[in-house]
Amino acid sequence: MGLNPKPSRMNKPSLKPTRPAHRRPSSAQQNIKQRKYRKHNEKQRRGSPSSEGKGSDLLEAEVTNQPAPPSTVSDLKEIASVIEAGSLSKEVRRISRAVRLTVALRRRLAARDVSAFLAFALPPSSEAYTRLTSLVPKEDDTEMDIDMAAPATQISIKHGLPEIEIYCYLLVLIFLIDQKKYDDAKACANASIARLKNLNRRTVDVLASRLYFYYSYVHELTNSLAEIRGNLLALHRMATLHRDELGQETLLNLLLRNYLHYNLYDQAEKLRSKAPRFEAHSNQQFCRYLFYLGKIRTIQLEYTDAKESLLQAARKAPITARGFRIQCNKWAIIVRLLLGEIPERTVFMQKGMKEALTPYFELTNAVRIGDLELFRAVADKFASTFSADRTRNLIVRLRHNVIRTGLRNISISYSRISLADIAKKLRLDSDNPVADAESIVAKAIRDGAIDATIDHANGWMVSKETGDVYSTNEPQIAFNSRIAFCLNMHNEAVKAMRFPPNSHKEKESAEKRRERLQQEEELAKHMAEEDDDDF
Repeated sequence: MGLNPKPSRMNKPSLKPTRPAHRRPSSAQQNIKQRKYRKHNEKQRRGSPSSEGKGSDLLEAEVTNQPAPPSTVSDLKEIASVIEAGSLSKEVRRISRAVRLTVALRRRLAARDVSAFLAFALPPSSEAYTRLTSLVPKEDDTEMDIDMAAPATQISIKHGLPEIEIYCYLLVLIFLIDQKKYDDAKACANASIARLKNLNRRTVDVLASRLYFYYSYVHELTNSLAEIRGNLLALHRMATLHRDELGQETLLNLLLRNYLHYNLYDQAEKLRSKAPRFEAHSNQQFCRYLFYLGKIRTIQLEYTDAKESLLQAARKAPITARGFRIQCNKWAIIVRLLLGEIPERTVFMQKGMKEALTPYFELTNAVRIGDLELFRAVADKFASTFSADRTRNLIVRLRHNVIRTGLRNISISYSRISLADIAKKLRLDSDNPVADAESIVAKAIRDGAIDATIDHANGWMVSKETGDVYSTNEPQIAFNSRIAFCLNMHNEAVKAMRFPPNSHKEKESAEKRRERLQQEEELAKHMAEEDDDDF
């Protein structure tokens, strides 16, 4: 108690000058420093060579501090290692992951990268290496890119794997198509298909399905689809015998596209009806199948089934596949008009589709009003657009719907009107418009489009009073169809959920769980960045 406390260091007067606390410079001070730094660099550029060299040394020091981005060749080597791991472990999901990673690298591919990867992945004495290197264009040595981002442990793969060879064919084919060298791409596609006919491995199926797609695509670009129809049928038969369901899906869609390109709708329907059916493995292929099915049903006058298929294809398609969704909406709009429905305005105002759907918006407006003259003007104004979309023949069928819509509006507005006035309002330009108006009214009454009677003696159409729609069964039918649609969508969503095999039997280790989560993140990222060329 009587001891004096030890004097603290804070109570002692310091003889050294106190150091001011470090404060973070404000934004204004940072701007002033940046201006001074720029002026200093300007002076160095205008000054002596020695000062210029110092400035360049500073810049080099700043650049070396930044991490170098990974090169395309190193990414391709990693993809090859993923394919090798999938081939040795017989895991198809690894091959699918490699294809998705290739799609992300597609825009960065250069001839030097492809050549370097071929030299890494294929033996120099192999036939595939000789053929593929002859198709890749040569570049100067001065433009060769040094692989600065190569990992410390060099990646090496096992030569002679069929999966690696087929992947090299796919990579070269994609590169040649992007470079618009269609003749070389066709030669590469033919060689790859000839090589695929000698393989029967489940780990090759994913790569083979992509090769089938680009094989047909390059022949479509060169207007030679008819030449490969027999080959596609043979490949489809081979895929069926090998139980390659993904290949069957892809080849069936390619054959349907081949037939529809030449307006062979009957043959397409015969092939579709006799082809084996199974659960869809690829969402993209299923969307294409629904689109082709909708086009076939439309030509066969089965508008209800066609509408369901087209709308389902538009809903299931990825957001990035804008061109495909535009085509689905164009055909769906025509089908709904043929059914007597008027699409909502929001259909035409979708993001990125407004300009492409403008002709169909004006056409819908003409049908909604029931103005035959306006319908003819719109059909003539956008004749080239409708011909390019192959919907001109369907628009010719809409003339009767326009007349029926106009007649329905007349029956609602007038309780009694003469057939001559109906012919004038509908603007019928035939030799005997009154007789044509009478036949049109009689057919509309028989089909139930209007509720009226014809007074043949006086030449009148007498409309009946409209009753209360809620006293009928129509609201119940509408609610039933909506509930059935929601239940069907829920069932499809449950079926589309994927679970890892044998997850209920064995517990997942931490390493496997980390790898699975990483692959799921990559899958979600690459699905969002998928190119439109897939559609």
